[in-house]
Amino acid sequence: MLTVGMQAPNFSLEDTDGNQIQLSDFKGKTVVVYFYPKNNTPGCTLEAQQFRNHLADFKAKNAVVLGITIDTLKRSCNFSDKNELNFPILTDTDGSVCKEYGVWQLKKNYGREYYGIVRTTCIIDANGIITQLFENVRVKNHVEEVLAAL
Repeated sequence: MLTVGMQAPNFSLEDTDGNQIQLSDFKGKTVVVYFYPKNNTPGCTLEAQQFRNHLADFKAKNAVVLGITIDTLKRSCNFSDKNELNFPILTDTDGSVCKEYGVWQLKKNYGREYYGIVRTTCIIDANGIITQLFENVRVKNHVEEVLAAL
């Protein structure tokens, strides 16, 4: 389980442009990594659109935004294109990064139990240290909370 103050685990995942993106690529910048359950669902779409709409505010704070999902690359490409996302969406199709970051958890919905991503956002400083964790995120006003934390 990750905690504030620890070194963020490095990862290398493919983005929707076919590039391998590593966390270490952003040394010297603040990185906002948000994990979301599934492309094209109402909450995930709204969250992505809010990050998109505030990207200039993140850039003004020398921060980059990365979205991570376990959805397929094809679905992630369609999602990114459809919503005109201006930041990388990374695909963790084997779930290894989600597990390492502790966001792959047992969930319960209408009496059904299953494993999935628990919506989580990490703020990682320029030295790769986790400075803030938002767990079990509620989408409404979340992006504003992240910006305020920066």
